[in-house]
Amino acid sequence: AVIERIKAEQGHLDILVNNVWGGYECFNDGTEFWKEKGFWTVPLSRWDAMFQAGVRAHYIASVLASPLMIQQQSGLIVNISYFAAQRDDKGVAYGAAKAADDQIARCMAHDLREHNVAAIALYPRLVRTEGVMAAAQFFDLGNSESPQFIGRAVAALAADPDVMKKSGQVLVAAALALEYGFADIDGK
Repeated sequence: AVIERIKAEQGHLDILVNNVWGGYECFNDGTEFWKEKGFWTVPLSRWDAMFQAGVRAHYIASVLASPLMIQQQSGLIVNISYFAAQRDDKGVAYGAAKAADDQIARCMAHDLREHNVAAIALYPRLVRTEGVMAAAQFFDLGNSESPQFIGRAVAALAADPDVMKKSGQVLVAAALALEYGFADIDGK
C-alpha cells in the first residue's frame, strides 16, 4: 500500500532504505545474543525473527519498490547491514542474516544496473535507535552513531552522480563520512 501511495502522490521513488530488524527481543530477558555459546542453544525463534522481520522484509520492500525505480531509470536501494556478516563471533543467525542482506544488495545491483538503479549494503557502527537505547545497559555506546549520521550517509550516496560505481558494494558509513565530508550530530 505504501508503494502505491508513493506512486499516486509523488509519481516516483528516489531512495529506499531497508532498515527493519527483529530478534533483539531477547534483551528483555537480559540475553546478550552475541555472547551465547553454541548456535544449538539459541532459540529457533531468534533465527525466524531475524530472517522474517529483517531479511524477508528488506527483500519484499525492494521487490515492490524496484518497478517504480526501473520505470524512472534511477534510484537507490540501501540495505542497512552490519559487520557481523563478515565475522564468526556474532552468532550464526545474526551473521547469516546480515550476510544475506549483503548478498541481496549485490544480486539486486546486478539485476538493476541496466536500469540505472543502485543497490548497496551499508554498515554503520552501533546506531543509537530507540530500541538500542532502551537496552543501552547491554551495549558499549562509546563508538556508536546517531540515526541522523546514517541518514547523512544515505543522502550523500543519493546525491553522488557516480553512485552507480558503488552499486553492489558493502560500504561503511564512517568511511563515507570521510569521503563525502559529513559528521555526526555530535561533530565526530
